[in-house]
Amino acid sequence: MHGLPFGRIHSGRMSPKIFGSLPSGEPVEAYTLTSDGGASARILTYGGIVSSLRVPDRSGRLDDVVLGFDDLAGYLEPHPYFGAIVGRIAGRVTRGRISADGRDHALECNEGRNHLHGGRRGLDKRLWAATSAQSAGGGASLTLAYTSPDGEEGYPGALDISVKYTLTASNALIVETRGASDRPTPLSLANHSYFNLAGEGSGTVLGHEVMIPADDYVPADGAMTLSDRRERVEGWAADFRRPRLLGDALPELLGSHGDFYMLRPPEAVGQQSSTLAALVSEPLSGRVLGVYTDDWCLQLYTGAMLDGTHAGKSGAPYAPFSGLCLECQGYPNASVVGGFGDIIVRPGDPQLRRTIYEFSTM
Repeated sequence: MHGLPFGRIHSGRMSPKIFGSLPSGEPVEAYTLTSDGGASARILTYGGIVSSLRVPDRSGRLDDVVLGFDDLAGYLEPHPYFGAIVGRIAGRVTRGRISADGRDHALECNEGRNHLHGGRRGLDKRLWAATSAQSAGGGASLTLAYTSPDGEEGYPGALDISVKYTLTASNALIVETRGASDRPTPLSLANHSYFNLAGEGSGTVLGHEVMIPADDYVPADGAMTLSDRRERVEGWAADFRRPRLLGDALPELLGSHGDFYMLRPPEAVGQQSSTLAALVSEPLSGRVLGVYTDDWCLQLYTGAMLDGTHAGKSGAPYAPFSGLCLECQGYPNASVVGGFGDIIVRPGDPQLRRTIYEFSTM
C-alpha cells in the first residue's frame, strides 16, 4: 500500500464513443480513461455511471472489478444503481422530510415510507453533459455536469452539479463533486459502484476481507430506516475496526445488509484532507481497495438484495453478495436532525467533496 494517490496523474488518454440512445433519441456517450499502467475506467453520461473499471491483480492481469452492463438497455431497465451517482441525497431520507432555509419540504418517497437515492428519477437517471478537464500534473479528466431544476423530486432550488473523474497512474479513481445553488438546499452525493475485487461475474464477495476504521455507527430498523442515534460499534456486529471476512460477519448483520458509519466528527469536514474510510482485500487476486474521503459518513452495503435478476457483463447473473458498495456521503437526515453535520448548499458557497478509490496489490 502506498497511501493517498496524490502523485502523477495519467498521461491523458481518453476515448469517447456512443453507448446508445435514450427513448427520446438523445445519445448517451461512454468515455474511457486509460492510465499509463493499462488500467481503465469507462464512464457514461447517463447517470454518471462507472460501467467498467479494469485494474491489475498481483500478476498484472487486468479484470473488471465493478458490476454493470455492456449495453445501455440494462441501465434503462430498473436496476440497483449499478455504478451511478445517486442523489440529490444519497441513502434513505426518513419519510422524505427535509428542511432548508427554515422551511420543511416533502420529497418523493420511492421506497416505502422513505426517499431513497434521490427519488423515482434521481441523478442516476439523468443525462449529464461531458467536458474534458485538465488535472494537476497535466493529466486529462472527465467532468460531467447537470442542472437539477427547482422542485425536481421535491427538492427546493435550482442546483448546478458537476462530477469530475480522474484515473491516476497509481490506479486510483478520484471522484470529485461540486454543487452550487440559487437558494439553500440539501445535497449529499455518493458513487454507488458495486465492487468485486476478484472480477465481476466471478462469484460472491464473501471471501473479501473488510476493515472500516469507524468507532461509531447509526443503527437502522428492518426497513433500513436510520435511527438518528449514534452508537459505538464496540460489541456489535457492525464492528469492522479489525479486518474481518465479510462472510463471517454476515449472519450477525441486520438483514445481512451492512451498516451506516460515522467516520469523523461532522465539524471536521473541510478542515482535514481525505481520511481512510475502508480497506478491502481479496486473497486470490491479491487486489486491495483503499477508500479515502473528505466526507464524514460511509454506508457499507453487502449486495444482499441482489437476486440473480440481472446478468452482467460476463453473462453471469448477479446473485446475492456478488458485489459490495462503499458509499461515502453526508448524513441523509442531517437537514432535520441536529448533531449530524451540515449538508445544506447555500448561494455563493458551493459544496465540494472528494472520494478516492485506490487500487493496489498484496
